Amino acid sequence: MASAMAPPRVVIIGCGFGGLEAVRVLCGARARACVEVTLIDRTNHHLFQPLLYQVATAGLAAPAVSAPIRHVLRKEMQRGRLTVLQSEVTGIDVAARTVQLDGGAAIAFDHLIVSAGAVNQWFGHDEWAPFAPGLKTLADAFDIRARVVGAFERAELAKSAGDDAEREACMRFVVIGGGPTGVELAGTLVEIARHTLPDEFRHIDSRTAQVILVEGSERVLGAFVPELSASAMRQLDKLGVQVRTNCKVSAIDADGVSMATPDGDQRLTSRTVLWAAGVAASPLARLVAQGCGIVLDRAGRVPVQGDLSVAGFASISVVGDMAAALSDGKPVPGVSPAAKQMGRCAAANILARVRGQPTRSFHYADYGSLATIGRSAAVVQLEVPLLGRLCFSGLAAWLFWLFAHLYFLVGFRNRIVVLFDWGWSYFSFARHARVVAAPNSQTPRSP
Repeated sequence: MASAMAPPRVVIIGCGFGGLEAVRVLCGARARACVEVTLIDRTNHHLFQPLLYQVATAGLAAPAVSAPIRHVLRKEMQRGRLTVLQSEVTGIDVAARTVQLDGGAAIAFDHLIVSAGAVNQWFGHDEWAPFAPGLKTLADAFDIRARVVGAFERAELAKSAGDDAEREACMRFVVIGGGPTGVELAGTLVEIARHTLPDEFRHIDSRTAQVILVEGSERVLGAFVPELSASAMRQLDKLGVQVRTNCKVSAIDADGVSMATPDGDQRLTSRTVLWAAGVAASPLARLVAQGCGIVLDRAGRVPVQGDLSVAGFASISVVGDMAAALSDGKPVPGVSPAAKQMGRCAAANILARVRGQPTRSFHYADYGSLATIGRSAAVVQLEVPLLGRLCFSGLAAWLFWLFAHLYFLVGFRNRIVVLFDWGWSYFSFARHARVVAAPNSQTPRSP
């Protein structure tokens, strides 16, 4: 425990949306330097995940959607109460109140906020991962970019060699999962094929590429109202995306996807399959559960109390995608606005405990949902105070989506760079971030 003279030690694991907001509250001017904060992250950057798919599809360069943690939090560090460590957390000793790092170091804490986010999950079929990569990190985005760019290169090679079957497989892209990420990936892939690449190959016509979006339920964007889901379907169809709903994936391998459909089992031959169907809480959730003697929910998340602390362990809070939290009796969704609000609430409650004040329950303010589908195509569902729910789609929704994401990007430079890149791409259809740093990644082949 901290001595009577030393400020309480707060350790925050993860510099995603929740962890970043928690640091800003704890190290802000209003905190009056009453705690010592240590932020631990496995990477050296904060990532704006809502635009990560644009890195994967060569629309933006990585620095446009990420920023060094030390630069983002430089003002907080200048106040002298924040330490930033780049390391992997390997253990959490609840009894000893320490966090173990991969280098063998142990960091002591009086209060702990765990905000390690989520990871890709393939619903018990991890063997699918090499053939259908998900999108959660910059490394994932680079891998997907290499696969997408490489697919067209391999199609050109196959056509030159007279192998039309291979060319067709290379030019069929399958996106699994009809949530916002899947819809955004599918729409952007069509734009690349139809508008960016047509003049860049001699033997293939990129405009003949097929993009197929596979969704297990009856409609895409299931979190939106049915009217917006229907609008998204129409906009996807207009762009040229083939949407297949009520299709359950049964197998994925190097040659494509097998799925059960209302019309029976079907097989899609494809060299590029992208996974956007599901995520699970970070494996750190298991460490918290083991240390606190609790049971995780079905999604691997940590059940938390109203103030976001773990039952029986007021010094430990869990926020963001790792937390199974309720607000007004309803589950809090795993979206970035919720993570930000939870991070601020958990940090404010730590300050309250330090000052001997009561904590407050978390209340999620739902401002709505956005999803872009493609060029001048998007859907917006807003919760407007006093007016209720406001829904719109098309060009107006796309413009709203653009400016909303510009506003929430971290850093003025990033906003300017993204605005310029978007403007240039809109008028020229160019995607100059297609450069890959290594030879085209090859989809793993069966032996």
